[in-house]
Amino acid sequence: MAAVDGLDALLGSRVALRHRIGERDGRPLFTDVVGELTEGGERDGVATVVVATRRGPVRVDKEAVVAVRAVPPAQPKRPSWSVVGRLEVLCADAWPAQADRPLGAWRLRAAGGFTGRANAALAAGDPGVPIPAALDAVRAFAAEHGITPRVQAPMGSPWSKAVAGEGWVLDAGHAAGAEVAVLVADLDRFAGADPAGVVLADRASDDWWEAALGDSPTPAQRHVLEPGPDGPSTAFGLARAGGSGDPAGVIRAAVVADHLHLSRLAVAPAARRTGVATALTAAAARWGREHGARWAVLQVAVHNTEALAFYDALGATEHHRYHYLVPPERNQV
Repeated sequence: MAAVDGLDALLGSRVALRHRIGERDGRPLFTDVVGELTEGGERDGVATVVVATRRGPVRVDKEAVVAVRAVPPAQPKRPSWSVVGRLEVLCADAWPAQADRPLGAWRLRAAGGFTGRANAALAAGDPGVPIPAALDAVRAFAAEHGITPRVQAPMGSPWSKAVAGEGWVLDAGHAAGAEVAVLVADLDRFAGADPAGVVLADRASDDWWEAALGDSPTPAQRHVLEPGPDGPSTAFGLARAGGSGDPAGVIRAAVVADHLHLSRLAVAPAARRTGVATALTAAAARWGREHGARWAVLQVAVHNTEALAFYDALGATEHHRYHYLVPPERNQV
């Protein structure tokens, strides 16, 4: 009975639970399960609990429980580097640079200096040449396009380690953040909020550009954010104060394969903490579902704790991180 009493106190926790499963030669048989514990209702008049294990839910009669204890949360399994690389490529496709030149599985990119993502060599695979030669190509491409030589690589990956092994260092001076969290979420979680007051369009209006950039777009900015028929399917969300007033917030959505890439979420100071950001995200998520996406993906600088907290509250989780690496002389102050 003591185990049953302790059971109720641990509902909602991750537990290790031992319970009877029968007898053999007159002796009781026991087994252990680990997972989140929830109330299971009655089965054949007997109260039960459910343990959500990695292999699926296990329903246990309360009277069969002989021991239970709380255990720490499971450590999340790190995705394989091939999975990380695929997601990095999808994000790059959703954020197309003006110049995008392949180097094996690397991509040399430039877009007039607009964002680090569109002006860095994406290292998410084998460049097909020795790393020193690949980095020479990164330098030459950067000089050709008048940008800083920079490599974007998943943190801890073999590609990041190989570039760092050649002396390249963290781009600590990168104003937008040298380390970025890549977040993912089930699109249904994002789509659950009320999107009232948000209008989505397949082209960005002057008001959208003003709210997102503070000015009219440069050719590079327009190419990245509104790439046209050769780029991904995109939508531009705009919310107005009171439904018809000045812009209260904007968001950009792009569908690549089965992922919805969300970016440029911005809310006017007077409209913050009023649900505008949630409504914009929900509207974009519903649009993404209609266009075949199942998952949301976002790239958020790790120093942007407010944005990370917002997406965490909506159910997003960190998939991996990437960082920007530059030649050592570029990082000297």
